[in-house]
Amino acid sequence: MKALCYYGNEDVRIDNVPDPKIEDPRDVIIKVTSTAICGSDLHIYGGLMPTMEEGDILGHEFMGEVVEVGKDVKKFKKGDRIVVPFTIACGHCHYCDEDLYSLCDNSNPNEELCKENLGHSISGLFGFSHMLGGFSGGQAEYVRVPYADVGPIKVPDSLSDDQALFLSDIFPTGYMGAENANIKKGDTVAIWGCGPVGQFAIQSAWMLGAKRVIAIDVVKERLDMAEKHGKAEVIRTVDADEVYSKLMEMTKGKGPDCCIDAVGAEAHGAEGFQKNLDASQPNALAQIFKSCKKAGNVSIPGVYLGKVKELPFGIAMNKSLNLKMGQTHMQHYLEPLLKKVEEGKIDPTFIITHRMKLEDAPEGYKKFRNKEDGCVKVVLTP
Repeated sequence: MKALCYYGNEDVRIDNVPDPKIEDPRDVIIKVTSTAICGSDLHIYGGLMPTMEEGDILGHEFMGEVVEVGKDVKKFKKGDRIVVPFTIACGHCHYCDEDLYSLCDNSNPNEELCKENLGHSISGLFGFSHMLGGFSGGQAEYVRVPYADVGPIKVPDSLSDDQALFLSDIFPTGYMGAENANIKKGDTVAIWGCGPVGQFAIQSAWMLGAKRVIAIDVVKERLDMAEKHGKAEVIRTVDADEVYSKLMEMTKGKGPDCCIDAVGAEAHGAEGFQKNLDASQPNALAQIFKSCKKAGNVSIPGVYLGKVKELPFGIAMNKSLNLKMGQTHMQHYLEPLLKKVEEGKIDPTFIITHRMKLEDAPEGYKKFRNKEDGCVKVVLTP
């Protein structure tokens, strides 16, 4: 089959690789019908993700048709159309029982390697390095899906691939990011980063009762999308002093009630957030600590990969800020968010700006990384 494979910093290629096989009776194999490039993929593309190996298959946002079923799978049959969460979870460990699926104790076969890098093992992730399991990703024609009865959900015929695809990551990630901000009715919510996760955090903040949503970025197309589709007020700069000044003006000196960091380890060049692509400089988070109201809520769905430096943690402590963060507990969100799509409460397709064939994925990565041609989200078709 054809798949997009990693060969080093900014070097990804379409290769012919062996088709996946059932390795465990709880597996299914799917034929991928739609997949996407995520901002987190750019961390890998930019050489920031440790424990990657040449030939690793990339991609963690994907869906498709079940073509093979392990003998212990009860939830699916051949021909079912499913969307697959990027986190892999066993469904029965302590953390899964607590709905903390991204912390699953059993789904990452490379537990010791993960502990070396993160201190503790977390769940396996598709297409996301060997410390996170070494699982082949979904930017391919076929994918093996472990623990198939835990997480993936069947997509109703009434929904298109475009409507369902982003349940694989960015819609639940944006929603959990907003939920972790503990938004109450009437709150002012500020969101740093208007990429795909930021866009869904904007949508989710309204769903959770926000009175005002303020979006902060420097990329015109993202900000225009936040205004048009997200109905957000926008700050079109990421200069720290200007952002702080504008937020104080907009909130009469109080600061936003809730702040969401949808930037994380910025690996692809938004001037002001990350200078010289130094992912250890948490510029967005530093702005949040300074700008958020006293005793405000800070949510961090943006991905961080290691140590950060010069973080003004004393500000957060002395202002009594409440911090909540983590990889998305995907399996907790898929069914309720699918229902929101079915009920027409959100149309996720607004995020798509570019469509390409799988064989054009290397070009898609460059276009997305460089923010060329108004690129906000690339969907690939095998």
